[in-house]
Amino acid sequence: MFEDSAAWARAQDEADPLAPLRGEFLFPERAPLYFAGHSLGLQPRRAREYVLEELDDWARFGVEGHFAARHPWVDYHELLTASTARLVGALATEVVVMNTLSVNLHLMMVSFYRPRAGKDRILIESGAFPSDRYAVASQARFHGREGAVIESEDPLAELSRRKDIALALIGNVNYLSGRAVDVPALVRAAHEQDARIGLDLAHGAGNLELRLHDDGPDFAVWCNYKYLNAGPGGLGGVFVHQRHASTQLPRFEGWWGHDKERRFEMASTFTPIPGAAGWQLSNPPILPLAALRASMELFDKAGMSALRRKGDRLTSYLEFILRKRGLEVLTPPERGQRGSMLTVRTPKPELVQELARRGAVVDARPPDIVRITPAPLYNSFADVQRLGELIDA
Repeated sequence: MFEDSAAWARAQDEADPLAPLRGEFLFPERAPLYFAGHSLGLQPRRAREYVLEELDDWARFGVEGHFAARHPWVDYHELLTASTARLVGALATEVVVMNTLSVNLHLMMVSFYRPRAGKDRILIESGAFPSDRYAVASQARFHGREGAVIESEDPLAELSRRKDIALALIGNVNYLSGRAVDVPALVRAAHEQDARIGLDLAHGAGNLELRLHDDGPDFAVWCNYKYLNAGPGGLGGVFVHQRHASTQLPRFEGWWGHDKERRFEMASTFTPIPGAAGWQLSNPPILPLAALRASMELFDKAGMSALRRKGDRLTSYLEFILRKRGLEVLTPPERGQRGSMLTVRTPKPELVQELARRGAVVDARPPDIVRITPAPLYNSFADVQRLGELIDA
């Protein structure tokens, strides 16, 4: 099926309908082989153009740019709404681009973690990203529920047997192992126990095909700077399921989540926009939105189904290349249980530095873990085959 051959890899790239998208990205000068899109995606070429457009309009219009700019700032975030909804399989009213991931996670838990007697536990998966662990622990303490957090190797089993879980927060792709979870099964199990469930999509958005509306989690949060190439510290995204659109959930309120038609009347009483947009606090930063817009146009052009098909094959080729060199791949081999990232255990802790000197970027998690991601938007089969040669060097 696969061949460890530069000629074979070139032939795959020549037959790849998504290959031209590679030219839409800027690769680091010293790292033409870039496999760290799970940590920070590459810069889309048009990001500079879109950001400069807004800088020019700021210079030209000043405050009037909110309404007079080529893309008026007052509604700029809505330029991302439709593409974001398509990306995560949601209705347009269910998503909004705002803040950063951990900020959004806290905002969601204000609304969806409502502990009560006999039902006050928060369930997360063992090995969750530290920020998630800190966030849930601090929310539990805030509610006077010290020690309420449960970490489990098998969240589905916990949800199926426990009655005291108020909220489950699960990463749909684990940041370290690359393992993907069965989202529909987790959602069913949570709701059968009258528990709310949220997803951390930091390693899922832009990586896996998502169907948030149909799968039905109560909420989801994600960052846009990894697979979605929004730039360092880029804005995050939020999903709130439609069934909560008009409910009077408690929330922290801000004027940008207030009724759009009456926002500038400066009313003293908050009236939330129905849907996810009602959780907005402040007017969004335009320059980060402009950079993200450049990337989202490319996702729309490719489509997540096509990207996942290429990603599955590209990552399988990477697995073939790595195993041939005796490296231990820890990420599950089944396509339905992973996205594009592979986690590798290496006996050579200096491997990451050696590859960097040879022009390839991967990343390390001490003491012996290396994460490698061939992102289907901009990586090629030739990249993967060349990485194997550099490992041999």
